[in-house]
Amino acid sequence: MTRGGVSMEKRPIIEMQGIVKVYPDGTKALRGVDLTVYPGEILGLLGENGAGKTTLMKILFGMLKPTSGKIIVKGKEVHFKSPLDAISMGIGMVHQHFTLVEVFDALHNIILGMEGHGLFSRIDVESARKRLQKLMDDLNFQVPLDVPVENLPVGVQQRVEILKMLYRNVDILILDEPTAVLTPLEVEELFEVLRKLKAEGKTIIFISHKLNEVMEITDRVTVIRKGKVVGTVKTEEATPQLLARMMVGRDVVLKIEKPPKEPGKPVLRVENLWVKGDRGEEAVKGLSFEVREGEILGIAGVEGNGQTELIEAITGLRKLEKGKVELNGVDVTGRPPKELYDLGMAHIPEDRTNMGLILDMTVTENSILGLQWRKKFQRARGIINWVAARRHANELISKFDIVAPGPDAPVKSLSGGNQQKLIVAREVSKEPALIVAAQPTRGVDVASTEYIRNYLVKLRNENKAVLLVSADLDEILQLSDRMAVMYEGQFMGVVKPGEVTLEEIGMMMGGIRYEELKRAKGE
Repeated sequence: MTRGGVSMEKRPIIEMQGIVKVYPDGTKALRGVDLTVYPGEILGLLGENGAGKTTLMKILFGMLKPTSGKIIVKGKEVHFKSPLDAISMGIGMVHQHFTLVEVFDALHNIILGMEGHGLFSRIDVESARKRLQKLMDDLNFQVPLDVPVENLPVGVQQRVEILKMLYRNVDILILDEPTAVLTPLEVEELFEVLRKLKAEGKTIIFISHKLNEVMEITDRVTVIRKGKVVGTVKTEEATPQLLARMMVGRDVVLKIEKPPKEPGKPVLRVENLWVKGDRGEEAVKGLSFEVREGEILGIAGVEGNGQTELIEAITGLRKLEKGKVELNGVDVTGRPPKELYDLGMAHIPEDRTNMGLILDMTVTENSILGLQWRKKFQRARGIINWVAARRHANELISKFDIVAPGPDAPVKSLSGGNQQKLIVAREVSKEPALIVAAQPTRGVDVASTEYIRNYLVKLRNENKAVLLVSADLDEILQLSDRMAVMYEGQFMGVVKPGEVTLEEIGMMMGGIRYEELKRAKGE
């Protein structure tokens, strides 16, 4: 008997039974999870952010201790005290946020912490280099071993993390959101490596919220929702709609309806913009572009290529070195956020918990951030009219389908998706001409993603201008009327999504200009 190409007659390589995790503050992250993994399979672990996927895998990797439950690895019950115990049993984990020493080169990052590999032992290092080179050659998975990690592209840093685990001879590899920082070409290269590892008998647990990738690379999929396993299905028998329904608990419309629309006059003009990053480096290098009424301009690219600095400069949160920003014909270069709001700009920030919301404040208080000085929320002597503010919060809760205990509940009690919907609701309630949306659906569930994406299209249909920055290429392709691909602070091209291939987008994300691609094709 087989399941998804995996023999079910084999004994499970991993059995997690009744795993419960309750944190000291009372949060129940896992509520009796059972998980079975078979040798030589790629198991997808799918669920909304906060569903418990990463917590479950951190328990398997020895980073967290379960409150209760049993873990059996290769037929033996285990009680891991640390990741070293898990690695000794052949389990390795590559985290979404890398754990590399930036000033060390790739070779020393890979061997760091292994007994017998001292940093200054030439013989050990050379022996490790030869073994690593063979491993890389066998997998066709190369990294420059002598380059400091801080100088490597983020996709190559991830390769270092994977090689670090494979070098330790693990036969069970856990990958937590491994494609979040990769270009389309890098995703394909990673999938080829995973297929080779599977062919060699390795077992892979692939944590993701991207339905298309889970459908492409896995043999079976286990879906977790609110700390419980909803079910496990063979990938060959699943559909994206089925998996989305399992994740959310209801049918989800995965397609965005975006009718054709002729854009109007420019709302935002950016001319020759230069911006420095936190370390004084040139993060944005002479960018010029415009966003027009009734259009969504999407900016794609691997994170860390100047997108954050660009958005912060446009929204008044970062100093410009040179250049000009115009909003509806008014020069707003270097103006503070309050003035930009008054002139018709709204901003959905990329980090909702540090920039978008004040978590200890209530839904009502957060609903008027940036609006509190407006006349309808003011009483005499600058005192806030809390009756009007609470009415406003209730209107947003109703209109945007925000699930909250009420307007007086602290925002930290809301799920990530509902926190994000509150930010979107607040910002569009400012009745802006321009919405700057940075990573608007990052870390939110499928249902909230669906809602927010459709709402951005609704704003575009209402003749608003939308500047969208997202690391989710599917989001850019679905929503954008035009898209720019950003690499090292510059645009490699500005194109219409339907006129370029994924391969061409991936090459632009890697630093090749669109003009060069067209010349190579003889156009």
